[in-house]
Amino acid sequence: MTDTLAQPMVVNCVAYNADGTRRCDVALDDISDFLAEPEGFVWIGLHEPDTALMEKLQEEFGLHDLAIEDALKAHQRPKIEVYGDSLFIVVQTAQLVDGEIRFGETHIFLGPRYLVTVRHGASLSYAPARARCEREPDCVTVGPSYALYAVLDFIVDNFQPIVASFQTTLRELESDIFKETFDRATILRLYRLKRELTTLRLAVAPLQDILAQLVRLYPNLIHKETRLYLRDVSDHAIRVNESTDTMREMLTAALSVNLALVTVAQGEVVKRLAGWAALLAAPTLVASWYGMNFVHMPELDDRYAYPIVIAATVGVVAGLFVALRRARWL
Repeated sequence: MTDTLAQPMVVNCVAYNADGTRRCDVALDDISDFLAEPEGFVWIGLHEPDTALMEKLQEEFGLHDLAIEDALKAHQRPKIEVYGDSLFIVVQTAQLVDGEIRFGETHIFLGPRYLVTVRHGASLSYAPARARCEREPDCVTVGPSYALYAVLDFIVDNFQPIVASFQTTLRELESDIFKETFDRATILRLYRLKRELTTLRLAVAPLQDILAQLVRLYPNLIHKETRLYLRDVSDHAIRVNESTDTMREMLTAALSVNLALVTVAQGEVVKRLAGWAALLAAPTLVASWYGMNFVHMPELDDRYAYPIVIAATVGVVAGLFVALRRARWL
């Protein structure tokens, strides 16, 4: 058999023996020859393939037209579909790039003797998953279902650093959340974080159902020993989803707390302004009363009228000040 194709869209195309050991790289044209042999399986890794390449795979593996059509489009919802004796699985992936989260998709074809992974968008290479399988040939003897487990485990484990990054960002925002002053930048960061968490949840939540089906169904494709490993991946996915939900709830609470604190702080300012306005209203009332320029005004002819009015005004203001201070309006 010939060596691996020098096509940039074909990341790997490797044949494995029945004992789980790596046999050799395989050219796409030689896949059907390898599958004609009684044992072993082929694992192909693709990155954003074109139509011609997918049609070649369809010819070699007998893949369904609808599955090929979906695999060419990078905007599919997470799902698992059965086409004859094969499965077509769509999962969403996530990757931290320069502190920002970018999402992609992986489309997986699983057959009795083949596994094809098609990556679109932001997604790390599955070379570590392949290397892990090649280090554990005894596990790979069950066939491509273990390779499927390794890929799904790699995808779910890659969500963990993203969740940890969210948690770190949320802790950094805590000091800003409990400020009593309005900070537009803090609100924007909280909103963006919640939006990204919602998108992450949309990627992780459907994965739980996919894994649950793989654990319970498809006995002709999923080996019984592999189901134990898939159950562990399902548990990890549940934990990631729960962590995501918890942080979304905390962000909702943080937004509400920040809004409440700002509202209370603004209310305190309004109370103080109202209190000082009340203090200024008393002398303003008295001054306006004596500023009406009428001839017959009370106490105009009294020698001590002016000091008495001043003293009375000061007394009223002082009384209001004490009352407002006790009411905590000043």
